[in-house]
Amino acid sequence: MFDNIHVSLTTPALLFPAISLLLLAYTNRFFSLAALIRNLSNDGKPVHSEQIKNLRQRITIIRRMQEAGVMSFALCVLCMIFIYIGLNKTGSLIFGCSLLLLLYSLLLSVIEIRISVDALNHHLKDMDQ
Repeated sequence: MFDNIHVSLTTPALLFPAISLLLLAYTNRFFSLAALIRNLSNDGKPVHSEQIKNLRQRITIIRRMQEAGVMSFALCVLCMIFIYIGLNKTGSLIFGCSLLLLLYSLLLSVIEIRISVDALNHHLKDMDQ
């Protein structure tokens, strides 16, 4: 099945800048969410349990996004090591796993964005009343 697949050292290296920027974006999301939570706790106003539930869910998703992104990056490096030592089929398989983790990370990002947008729309609805 993987007999015709050839991955060179440059193929996984192409993902390095993309994954690095993605991890930076995830970290910025995390810091923004952490700042929001700190502001809510220092504000002194009561926070709705639904809002706390939403924030916890988003933190968990962002953590998973970051973990999957880091694992994807690590597998890219491992893939390059296997290709470098001449184990191209193993390197190709590891690269495929890296791509799957990257896809998982991106899908989680879409889910987190949707949750965030829903929360903002709910907040706007409350402000409108």
